[in-house]
Amino acid sequence: MHGLRSPRRARRTGQPPQPGTPDGQRRPWSLLILLSVAQFMVILDATVVNVALPSIARSLSFTPANLQWVATAYVLVSGGLVLLGGRATDVIGRRRIFLAGMAVFTIASLASGLAPSAGVLIAARAAQGAGAAMLTPAALSIITTAYVGAQRAAALGIWGAIGGGGAAVGVLAGGVLTSWLGWRSVFLINVPVGLVAGLLSLRMVPSARATGSGRRDLDLPGAFLAVAGLATFAYALASAPAHGWASARTVLLLVLAVLLLAAFALAERHAQRSGRRPLVTPQIWRNRSLVASVLVMFASTGLLVATFFLNTLYLQDVLGASPLRVGLEFLPLALVIGVGAHLASRFLPRAGSRVLIVAGLAAMGGGALLLTEVTASSGYWTGLLPGLLIIGIGTGLVLPSASITAMSDVTEDTAGLASGLMNTAHEIGGALGVAVFSAVAVAVSGGIGAGYRHGFAAAAAIAAGLALVAVVAVPAMRPVPGTRVAVH
Repeated sequence: MHGLRSPRRARRTGQPPQPGTPDGQRRPWSLLILLSVAQFMVILDATVVNVALPSIARSLSFTPANLQWVATAYVLVSGGLVLLGGRATDVIGRRRIFLAGMAVFTIASLASGLAPSAGVLIAARAAQGAGAAMLTPAALSIITTAYVGAQRAAALGIWGAIGGGGAAVGVLAGGVLTSWLGWRSVFLINVPVGLVAGLLSLRMVPSARATGSGRRDLDLPGAFLAVAGLATFAYALASAPAHGWASARTVLLLVLAVLLLAAFALAERHAQRSGRRPLVTPQIWRNRSLVASVLVMFASTGLLVATFFLNTLYLQDVLGASPLRVGLEFLPLALVIGVGAHLASRFLPRAGSRVLIVAGLAAMGGGALLLTEVTASSGYWTGLLPGLLIIGIGTGLVLPSASITAMSDVTEDTAGLASGLMNTAHEIGGALGVAVFSAVAVAVSGGIGAGYRHGFAAAAAIAAGLALVAVVAVPAMRPVPGTRVAVH
């Protein structure tokens, strides 16, 4: 458990030995590059389709009610299964799960690009989510156990930046590919990348001893309840804007989700008492660093994804921007997220994770507050861009700091589970962000033009509240003295 400690030092007593290579031995950065490319594909596919949705609807005759599932199916399945993927990483082996996830993701990308109908595309997108649920926690677990010291901190900083930057670049890539090569290219581009990355992984990803005896150590009842509960919860949030937050349908779905998640908690307790290994060991919730980071990742990702969603609608429906222009106008946001991550890597050894997370959340709230002043006559350069840049800087500070804090106190045999929890927070947080802020925006008569300001007023309030919570909840930790956190 990460207790209250002075931010002057991050060295802890009684801490388990760091996994990976010895402190004096450096592992080549080529492994991190390979894993980052794989993760970049996963993050990209969560947003790359947004700009392409109108073209997909025309090509495959989607109804307006069903079109959202091209994006939502991916988030629902990846968010619902990532806990099982993280646990399988620990039990079966991180290398095996990474290779399996890469194969599923690549094949599903090919099926998405060749889909002849709406139903096939939605099913293929769900399969992509299943591949991502294996690939992402395995990749993060490999990074955590392969690197130590300054290399580990730098690698996790880069990983955190990919989470924000990849989402922004996905909007740009979607605009460019859709305008130049058609909507199918946003999926087919993954195929050659996945094939090359898979072949390189066979040589570069280190083998690791599995910590379990196979299927008996996978808590399948718990996995089913967790997947069902998270998927139902995300489905209720995603569909609430269309059916109403107070409708009987939405309320029943949310109640069902709560019951399923409560059953999951009981199943985990029963598994532990009966001698089986639960999907989520209750002891992991005693890890203050991880729990606080999961909360920060959940909320900050929701704010970021909602920023993409609301501004994509505003740029196209109010300002009349083309898909390519929308993608290009998100490029500054992608760049400043990287700048913020670089600043985080430099200041983390001196300021500590708590200071950077609180500062980043405050910046995100300030940027959202600026966007509440936007009107149809403001334009992009003087109206939207300043707020987007401040949100981007804040995101860059928060995500790497949360990733480093989350993995600072995990042992090797729970690294996959911890990364799975972080990625669950990322995926479900994104679904929650779109659902909540779009509901606030469309609740105002006049469409996105009138509701845009209300959506970002809610975002500013949530960011401010989360910053206050982070002051108390996030441990004041720093990297090990003598190390330098840098993004290479």
